[in-house]
Amino acid sequence: MLSSLFCILTLATSLVAGSLDGELSSLNIRSSPLHRRAAAQVVTKCTKDKTAALTFDDGPFVYLYDISKTLLAAGAKGTFFFNGNNFGAAPCIYNEDNAKRVKYALDKGHQIASHTWSHAHLTNLTADQVHNQMWLVEEALIKIAGVMPAYMRPPYGEYNNIVREVSGVRGQTIANWDFDSGDTWGITMDAQKKRYTDAIAEALKKSPKTILTLNHEVHQQTAQVLLPFAIKALQDAGFKLVTLAECLGKTPYQWTQAPGTRDATWTCAGKPGPGQP
Repeated sequence: MLSSLFCILTLATSLVAGSLDGELSSLNIRSSPLHRRAAAQVVTKCTKDKTAALTFDDGPFVYLYDISKTLLAAGAKGTFFFNGNNFGAAPCIYNEDNAKRVKYALDKGHQIASHTWSHAHLTNLTADQVHNQMWLVEEALIKIAGVMPAYMRPPYGEYNNIVREVSGVRGQTIANWDFDSGDTWGITMDAQKKRYTDAIAEALKKSPKTILTLNHEVHQQTAQVLLPFAIKALQDAGFKLVTLAECLGKTPYQWTQAPGTRDATWTCAGKPGPGQP
């Protein structure tokens, strides 16, 4: 059975690699000359001592500007894991306001990365469906911002061998976290703040002393109340607030180019809706 599974994954990897080259060619982009076949690495911790990475899922959303301004005012940078078509009033990443948010985040020096297209459960999908979930948001980030992300955060933090294989072919590292602020759990703000305080105390006991946090861009209280508290608490404890790539000592993008120009292909029409494979 194990050999059969290996054969299936190998075949899926080969198919995805071929389709990746085709997708990049359709955008007049050359793929990397590297043969990306190994399963993706999974990271859950920063590696640079006394660094903290504040990451924000589920955007682009209206609170991105508040988050960015608060970070920059403190001399900090963040990392935004964007969806292509998630739940919300205007979920499509190609929406003019959302596209501006994506470009704004990049221009301000924050890292932008993939949270897949529609926030589906990747472990329930076929290799081809995982590939499509990743490609559609990559395509959007290439068109809007001119970047091919080096990091992908699977929705709900869920991954399996197929997700790792497809991510590896696409040249992306799977990025999860070692601290969840709890901002989606329905707990009080005081409880969320205590989680940060407790996590910082625990991080200071370890070597290297690091924190890789999970927060959500779509919550007003996260952007306007929890984030200022977290920044002060982390900086008071001596942490430098950097992007995910910086806290790992890596590069944030596989490559960059000039952004595209809006045309009829900047649309979510005909693509998976929120939560759909």
